[in-house]
Amino acid sequence: MPTRRQLADAVRALSMDAVQAANSGHPGMPMGMADIAEVLWNDFLVHDPGDPNWPDRDRVVFSNGHGSMLAYSVLHLTGYDLPMEELRNFRQLHSKTAGHPEYGHTPGIETTTGPLGQGLANAVGMALAEKVLAARFNRPDHAIVDHHTYVLLGDGCLMEGISHEVCSLAGTLKLGKLVALYDDNGISIDGNVEGWFTDDTRKRFEAYGWHVIQGVDGHDAEQIARAIAAAKDEADRPTLICCRTVIGFGSPNKQGTAATHGAPLGHEEIAAARKELGWDHAPFEIPDDIRAGWDALEAGAAAHGDWNAALERYRAAYPDLAAELERRLAGDLPEDFGASADAFIRQCQEDGAVVATRKASQMALEAYAPHLPEMIGGSADLAGSNNTIWSGSEDVLKGSANGNYIYFGVREFGMSAICNGVALHGGFLPYDATFLVFSDYARNALRMAALIPTHSIHVYTHDSIGLGEDGPTHQPVEHVASLRVMPNLDVWRPCDTVETAVAWRASIEASGPTALVLTRQSLPHVDRDAATLEVVARGGYIAHEPEGEPQAVVIATGSEVGLAMGAAAKLRERGKHVRVVSMPCVEAFERQDPAYRDAVLPPTLRARVAVEAGATTGWYRYVGLDGRVIGLDQFGASAPAGELFEHFGITESAVIEAVESLLA
Repeated sequence: MPTRRQLADAVRALSMDAVQAANSGHPGMPMGMADIAEVLWNDFLVHDPGDPNWPDRDRVVFSNGHGSMLAYSVLHLTGYDLPMEELRNFRQLHSKTAGHPEYGHTPGIETTTGPLGQGLANAVGMALAEKVLAARFNRPDHAIVDHHTYVLLGDGCLMEGISHEVCSLAGTLKLGKLVALYDDNGISIDGNVEGWFTDDTRKRFEAYGWHVIQGVDGHDAEQIARAIAAAKDEADRPTLICCRTVIGFGSPNKQGTAATHGAPLGHEEIAAARKELGWDHAPFEIPDDIRAGWDALEAGAAAHGDWNAALERYRAAYPDLAAELERRLAGDLPEDFGASADAFIRQCQEDGAVVATRKASQMALEAYAPHLPEMIGGSADLAGSNNTIWSGSEDVLKGSANGNYIYFGVREFGMSAICNGVALHGGFLPYDATFLVFSDYARNALRMAALIPTHSIHVYTHDSIGLGEDGPTHQPVEHVASLRVMPNLDVWRPCDTVETAVAWRASIEASGPTALVLTRQSLPHVDRDAATLEVVARGGYIAHEPEGEPQAVVIATGSEVGLAMGAAAKLRERGKHVRVVSMPCVEAFERQDPAYRDAVLPPTLRARVAVEAGATTGWYRYVGLDGRVIGLDQFGASAPAGELFEHFGITESAVIEAVESLLA
């Protein structure tokens, strides 16, 4: 039987060989954490390589995602569908072994990582999801949801500010099934971190409320095993295991230095490392006994089978709970959701309420959330302003079966990245909220939501200079335009209760992330007939058609739809026939067939004006270089909202002037 060190050396060999073959990559972390990985996977991890999506598996997140060859090596060795040819093609086009781990691209990868610290945040979200799901579905005699979340991280993850946001909250939430394995090697790209990272990590995490195990030799299997066992025994606190390691362990001339961090070792050094480690096998060659020592297919299938049997007993004892759990884990919506959403949207049209769209958003939550027990969300300390609390909201900290609201505190970045983890775990549809201007704080987590993609809803209120007196620091200008250029993200900027209800429904039924951009100020209701109501979900539609043949079209979103409607009415009095198009979601409109898009914006209707209280750049695709765009390409000011719209020229008179200039 091979020794533990020999099993770990297989990871080291595969990692340095793959990086060398690609002529790029990061061999240092995989070689330094190989012993930790060997103990975790072979002694503790509950998983099934034959079914990477088994719901009650333990999760492992590689927050220091540059060390992706550690992930690919252990996934290959333990029996996942990742053949050796994929490791040989590390970092090559169309291979399953991308430079950084990518969710959905490689079996066994739980989330996309690379931007340091965000994997740690995702892991917090996964551990939170496990805890809340267990509170909802477990019974004293049936622990049907019972797994751990492990996260591998390095110095860089702990230097990133997001680590403070999420680890502080993880301690508050008492996520006892979260175990972080810290690769404390003291090296980053620029060299020895003592020059710029002198935190007392133990005291820092103890202050967060974590269980900290310090002084573990990251190359001593017995010490690692004792530490993980102690972490699993801790029920009420997340655990940080500080493993002192040598980066590039086994490389006689480069280990312990930044030279092993992000570059191939080179053929000579790899030969020297093979000699140092006593690994006398050819590149990408794994002896049969070492393969057998890693193989987890049989044990994984057995563990999964035991859980399936437990699920059958659970179904027999609690059939309704079991059906609900399986529905949620499958990501299916309740059968009655579509009908209830239709009824609510029709009711919004009939009621014609004149409210801010942030209030309309809360109304939508009140209507939809009772039908969606999987909805979980919160706000970054702006619940009363974002209107994210509804009558059925219950703080997850109370630990009840109905916990569905998270008080994230002022942690915009961490909040969004945690929601990514909640979504990836399964069983939940997460939403988060802040002011639109602070979406910048969360920007990279939102980008990761789109890249993965995760099914998550991001509520952004106070969407323009319409928030008024708080001034330019709080008034978003470029934000909507910048969100619209992000791939895989639908951005909805609704104009009234109806469009807000449609936007929420579209977000709930989506497969990827959505941003809801909402006003502080009240907006007028738009009258629609039944046919018009049916096409709101298409992202762009004719909100007003003149009695005569349209001579011009005004495209508007959100708070500017009412302004465009008013301008069209006054232009009618002047004998001008103007169509108004509301375009609450550009992305949804672009997915429509060409015939529909041309019916809304006929190519022959060339006199076009767009109006939106934000950056003008993106609208020229619709109005053309000869069209007019009324917006804001400068920062705002502190004053009442009405004065600001007048001051910056976002008015009915500006729309009228633009249309008339085009028709002159």
